[in-house]
Amino acid sequence: MQVLGIDIGGSGIKGAPVDLEREDYLAERFRVETPRPATPQAVALSVQRLVDHFNWKGPIGFGFPTVIVNGQAKAYGNMHPDWLGVQVDKLFEDQTGLPCTVINDADAAGLGEMRYGAGRDKKGLVAVITVGTGIGSGLFYNGKLIPNFELGRIRYKKKPIEKYAANSVRKKEGLTYKQWAKRFNFFLENVELMCTPDHYIIGGGISKYMDEFKHVFTTQIPIEAAQTKNHAGIIGAAFAAMEREK
Repeated sequence: MQVLGIDIGGSGIKGAPVDLEREDYLAERFRVETPRPATPQAVALSVQRLVDHFNWKGPIGFGFPTVIVNGQAKAYGNMHPDWLGVQVDKLFEDQTGLPCTVINDADAAGLGEMRYGAGRDKKGLVAVITVGTGIGSGLFYNGKLIPNFELGRIRYKKKPIEKYAANSVRKKEGLTYKQWAKRFNFFLENVELMCTPDHYIIGGGISKYMDEFKHVFTTQIPIEAAQTKNHAGIIGAAFAAMEREK
């Protein structure tokens, strides 16, 4: 099955048509800047640009950066406050005239990694953690998604812990990888107090440098880098749409 996968982020919106049987893109990824302000109508128009770029006529899957329940935004995360309560799938369907499936972006990235990356065939409780502007998480039990498990929203010093341990904070504060890894290790300790996964998979741009900081982690839980890298969100969004179409 062929699906257009679109990953909506705070800084960019990127997508590509995916052949889910061959596990490959049908064209090079296309990216546009996330509009400022990122209002629902402005983002919908940006989505239309991707649809037009690929001349797409089939189903579309979206990863969206906030809590999504049955296609509706239950929060707005780093997007515009106007997103709160919006039926996001219907908004995009009205804009494009195509069937649209919308899930949380970290869940989409997790689906991509579990289906086509390091999580393939892993059993038990697997936490796929994406580290970038914030900390996203996809939680899976025997391969089945537990949706909207926002581990990056754990409170620390009256703020979400991602404000302390995300990769964007490392860059902003000029931390070395070792200094940052101590913070991320603290995050993992908090995760283990809540749910103690059987496996960690770390994604996002930071995962390319795991050899430089992995030794800092004190966790006894097996931990490895994601394999699908920046492709996971697009692939996972497409996979979610395929599951809906069955």
